Amino acid sequence: MPQRRCPDCGVTMERTKLTSTDGFRLQINTGKRDGLLGKLGVGTTASVDAVCCPECGLVRLYADLED
Repeated sequence: MPQRRCPDCGVTMERTKLTSTDGFRLQINTGKRDGLLGKLGVGTTASVDAVCCPECGLVRLYADLED
């Protein structure tokens, strides 16, 4: 993941681990698949990367589309 800068403070945001309450990594639906799986209604998912500003606590989430 590229380095991200806080839009409020201008400092480099730190990567942080984001998990659900049951301990699993979060995923986001990125849309329908092509082909047979898409016709069956199966979507694609990506893991979610999180970064946090060490100054103000702003948290941003990014879909990791390279998974």
